[in-house]
Amino acid sequence: MTKFELVDEVAAKLFSPQKSIAPIIEEIFNVIGNSLVKGEKCTFVGFGVFEVKDRPAREGRNPQDPSKIVKVPAKRVPVFRPGKRLKEKVLEVEKK
Repeated sequence: MTKFELVDEVAAKLFSPQKSIAPIIEEIFNVIGNSLVKGEKCTFVGFGVFEVKDRPAREGRNPQDPSKIVKVPAKRVPVFRPGKRLKEKVLEVEKK
């Protein structure tokens, strides 16, 4: 699903024009992104948790020349952990 499809679906369910829904969804993404930049967790009970994890520096291999070792620097990465209800919802669809 793309952002446009999300806006379209939410607008249809709320019987609102897309023009009024798009800025709301955009702002939700901005708030989540800004919270992650500050190092804060975004917890949505039943849906999941967005957070930032630190990955340590490590040695890797060049996929085009596996004999060469490459240093991969440490970095911070955003991660998502699905909540219990979201996991259950996905499993229900899988069982059908």
